[in-house]
Amino acid sequence: MARNKFDVDETLESPFSFAHLKRASVYIRRHRYKMLLALLLSMFASITGLFGPKIMEWVFDIAVPNEDIRLLILLAVAYTAIVIIGILFTTIRARIMAYVSQDIVYEIRQDLFAHLQKLPFSYYDSRPAGKILVRVINYVNSVADMLSNGIINTILEFINLVVILIFMFNTSVTLSWMVIAGLPVFLAVLMFIKPRQRRAWQQQSNKNSNYNAYLAESIDGVRVTQLFARQEVNISIMQRLIAACKTAWMNAVKISNCVWLSAEIISTLVLILMYIAGVYWLGGAIVSFGVILAMGQYVSRFWQPIINLANIYNMFINNVAYLERIFETMDEPVVVDDIPGAVELPPIRGDVEFKNVTFAYEPGINVLENISFIVKAGQSIALVGPTGAGKTTIVNLISRFYNLTGGEITIDGEYDISKVTLKSLRSQMGIMMQDSFIFSGTIMDNIRYGRLEATDDEVIEAAKAVRAHEFIMEMENGYYTEVNERGSRLSAGQKQLISFARTLLADPKILILDEATSSIDTKTERLVQEGIRVILKGRTSFIIAHRLSTIKSCDKIFYIADKGIAEAGNHDELMEKKGLYYKLYTSQLQDGAKPEPLVV
Repeated sequence: MARNKFDVDETLESPFSFAHLKRASVYIRRHRYKMLLALLLSMFASITGLFGPKIMEWVFDIAVPNEDIRLLILLAVAYTAIVIIGILFTTIRARIMAYVSQDIVYEIRQDLFAHLQKLPFSYYDSRPAGKILVRVINYVNSVADMLSNGIINTILEFINLVVILIFMFNTSVTLSWMVIAGLPVFLAVLMFIKPRQRRAWQQQSNKNSNYNAYLAESIDGVRVTQLFARQEVNISIMQRLIAACKTAWMNAVKISNCVWLSAEIISTLVLILMYIAGVYWLGGAIVSFGVILAMGQYVSRFWQPIINLANIYNMFINNVAYLERIFETMDEPVVVDDIPGAVELPPIRGDVEFKNVTFAYEPGINVLENISFIVKAGQSIALVGPTGAGKTTIVNLISRFYNLTGGEITIDGEYDISKVTLKSLRSQMGIMMQDSFIFSGTIMDNIRYGRLEATDDEVIEAAKAVRAHEFIMEMENGYYTEVNERGSRLSAGQKQLISFARTLLADPKILILDEATSSIDTKTERLVQEGIRVILKGRTSFIIAHRLSTIKSCDKIFYIADKGIAEAGNHDELMEKKGLYYKLYTSQLQDGAKPEPLVV
């Protein structure tokens, strides 16, 4: 889909929908009492502050003309108290809402991350990580502020507007109507600017999303970039994306500035006209100097809530689109999940059976069709064949990373893997994939990742079994040496040994090795093979290897081609047939690929 490419904008044009706000209200209700307290504090501070202009009116119209020093002091104390109360209540309100906002951020991110953990491989296969990060970070931050401060500020500004009007009309009805007369002009300007302002900020968000997607991709692939000396090309792409961000930002700011600039111009013109009328009427004793002074302060206070409400409305429009994207991610179906009534898979022997299994990544395009085979507990099965034939797909289906298109897979002849819980299934499998992912933390933590209750001694024993102990002990802090994300401090072989130890520590009944020794040098591979020989005893194992001489001792070899098992048998049987396996094996011998055999 277009939104999943870093150089294509996400579509954020969505009509304002209260349905999204209603769904988000679950996060608001959890903090409603704190938000209500913050609103009351803001209202009290705001209403109290509106007495300031009134006090100034009384000063110039009563205290000064009558030379009433006592009243002047009282008014000065009252004005000071108003300022202090305003600062105090505003500070408390800000602290309360800061906690509320961050709590909402925490709760949305927690729900979003928990759902992302359940989504199948297919979800991550089809979209760049950067655009997922934008939703979890940028969109959540913006939406959380809308759900907390945005809602309170909307209510507060409406109340401010009503209260200001009351104070204005109480001060001077005639001058108040003059102030309000500029409102239709401002609303007309808003009607013209707001749609453009919304599109401008959405465009800015789109460009920022594209930038984040490419940045994440570039950091993840920096080694390949340097290997192919593509830095200049990547920099030029990044410059284009950054320039697009800058252009979109500047355009959005220019349009947004038109809102407050229009309000400033209109409010200034209204203020000038009011002063002219006031001075004219002052000569006729229609209004006093104190009234004119107070109304001048109320003018600026009258227009500010209107500007704020216009900006809040724009924020709501944009954030509802972000909210929709967040809920879109939360609503992404967890297609690989425990079905209703799923049972716990008890400790297994390790028998595996495929019954007419068909699978397609995309509807109508089958990768596997009607595959059937039986593997007895403790047997070792090698999967060979051309790239893309479906070898990795088979082992992924055993682990139920994808749902079958047709057929079924059973464990121990009685448990359909689609009807047992994922945790009970995968906890009894050990999987060593081609990509040995290393997490930031200690080597001890990385090996213990799949079995947190394992003791240090058990971790060390697993490392010794795969012959990783020796190189680990040569590091500065041994098992407590800190490694970076993706194991940048480690060689490819060392990463695979640690990943292999992690898999073996789980003590699985079914072991899957997907090119487990592909990145290990010949010397290291011989050490690993000694560990593999011990670990595979009593376990059902599926081994994918492109170097065929490493799987000669497997109990069975399946040659995967043409959406199924083209040939099956042990090494000697397949060599006697002189079929597909024979041709592939002999061609590798002719190419000089003679690694040591994997002892199974």
